[in-house]
Amino acid sequence: MNKTPFSIEFFPPQTSEGVEKLRTTRAKLASLKPEFFSVTFGAGGSTQERTFETVFEIQNEGHQAAPHLSCIGSTRPHIREILQRYKDTGIRRIVALRGDLPSGVGDPGELRYANELVEFIRFETGDHFHIEVAAYPEYHPQARSPRDDLLAFKRKVDAGANSAITQYFYNLDAYLHFCDECAAIGVNVPIVPGIMPIVSFSKLARFSDACGAEIPRWMRRKFEAFGDDSDSIKAFGLDVVSELCAKLIAAGAPGLHFYSMNQAAPTIAVCERLGIGA
Repeated sequence: MNKTPFSIEFFPPQTSEGVEKLRTTRAKLASLKPEFFSVTFGAGGSTQERTFETVFEIQNEGHQAAPHLSCIGSTRPHIREILQRYKDTGIRRIVALRGDLPSGVGDPGELRYANELVEFIRFETGDHFHIEVAAYPEYHPQARSPRDDLLAFKRKVDAGANSAITQYFYNLDAYLHFCDECAAIGVNVPIVPGIMPIVSFSKLARFSDACGAEIPRWMRRKFEAFGDDSDSIKAFGLDVVSELCAKLIAAGAPGLHFYSMNQAAPTIAVCERLGIGA
């Protein structure tokens, strides 16, 4: 059995049917015994409440929950209140992000960058939380240059981040190069690769165009050749992602973080192929 540590991400469901579906999904994925489940954080009020509900339910089931916390458009008192809520319920891990401004909101708030949020969490709560931050092996789409993006990542680590989770990628060299560049400027925290299992090529292409993750040409052409043959797309996607994960583990990646999209089967299939999990 492969002992590589791994974690799994969910987004908060928007409907009661979604809540039930996620409970079923989570029960299946919990059988793999991940280190923690992370939950994304919406910028709007109702979405934030759903994040809290999902996080507390995970925690009450006896699993470790790692809520995302974004600072854009927020205030110090509001973030302080959220941190207190998490402390009171035994949460020990937070994924600290800048986040995106809600549509129609012009004010970026009191904390405009993730490094300021990390600094604030450390100031308010000391070492209570293990703080994860985001890393971008193919660089953040809004970064002015690769160097700027690397230095922005360093600022988050210098502010007190314990480790990082990357944007998903399919180019192993991009991750290895990013890790080398981090080491060269004295950034030595664990950088855990984010893994996106592939179920639908059209959805993946839309996501990737929006977030700046490259789908290598050879992969894109092969997916396109499958057309509407969803079985072939899933089988090829499983091969590609499993092989990427195996190479990452062999290269010394400190763990894997799966973007589940609230589905169990794709992540389970990759874990079974790799021999990781319970």
